[in-house]
Amino acid sequence: MRQSAIPFLFMRGGTSRGPFFKRSDLPSDRDRLTDVLVDVIGSGHPLNIDGIGGGSSVTTKVAMLSPSESPDADIDYLFAQVSVADRLVDYRPTCGNMLSAVGPAAIEMGLFPARDGETLVRIRAVNNDELIEALIQTPGGEVRYDGAAAIDGVPGTAAPVMLKFMRIVGCETGALLPTGKPRDRVDGVEVSCVDVAMPVCIARAGELGLTGYESREELNALRPFFERMERIRREAGRRMGMGDVSDSVEPKFALIAPPRQGGSFAARYFTPRECHPTVAVTGAQCLAATALIPGSVAEGLVSAVDAPVTMSIEHPMGHLDVELEFTRSAEGIAIHSAKELRTARLLARGELFVPCHAEAA
Repeated sequence: MRQSAIPFLFMRGGTSRGPFFKRSDLPSDRDRLTDVLVDVIGSGHPLNIDGIGGGSSVTTKVAMLSPSESPDADIDYLFAQVSVADRLVDYRPTCGNMLSAVGPAAIEMGLFPARDGETLVRIRAVNNDELIEALIQTPGGEVRYDGAAAIDGVPGTAAPVMLKFMRIVGCETGALLPTGKPRDRVDGVEVSCVDVAMPVCIARAGELGLTGYESREELNALRPFFERMERIRREAGRRMGMGDVSDSVEPKFALIAPPRQGGSFAARYFTPRECHPTVAVTGAQCLAATALIPGSVAEGLVSAVDAPVTMSIEHPMGHLDVELEFTRSAEGIAIHSAKELRTARLLARGELFVPCHAEAA
């Protein structure tokens, strides 16, 4: 069987990993692109045995980079979430963990020049038009991957990547509260539908008979819970103006609970068909913002705070910190930006092969 070769980098970004491509090396037609990405990952098998996916939603992600078409950015980042088992590709969301590696990848690909010391890369997330500034360590004009920064969910330490997210409110729906209310009742459960960096439907764990401190494995085994959660998520998506979300990973779903390990609050975040091993970078921003919104399901978890505030979110493998810039007024709360510390590492580079029926040229 003849195959087509595509240049790629294989990178860990935050607590996710996947292939990074130049957008120009892939088909411009969306249907052909989907065929290629399905074959790249090996979607359609629980172990992704015929591709480079890892059998989990955090290891079946793809990043595609190009020089930005926006005057506000240097690099355009198109993200694709490839399903593990059903050969679907969702271009609706973005991924903040994979974004941690966009700056390093752009430098490695020759799409952006590195400076000696530190390099600031301005990134436009094509999926939702977010603008992000990534500060990369580049001593001697080369990306540095070793360092002393540690993030929960990744072993060891690495060089820090500081991300500043802007234009994060209403990225998908155009509103902080897409339903127009801080709380809704869906399938007998009180939820908050919030759109900050990622649209998320959020509920108190106790409303669904859970503690909010369960392990990922314990939650993934609760199939009746997932069935009910999916009903709530689909209806929330409809009320948020997102239409039929049955084949999309947006909106995401999350459970929150009072803190138990010294954080601001505990959270369990769903991808949505399994529990996230930690918490998504974008989802964490939405959860942190929800804790500031009067009348939300998170009201009372965090005491009144002044800006900037750092929310420490407890997740199954530790904590993730989000620094929010915001203002309060008579009209409500306005979220201006979010900062998060992440790390990234180049794992491999070379050519990736796909069947000729999904030829990249």
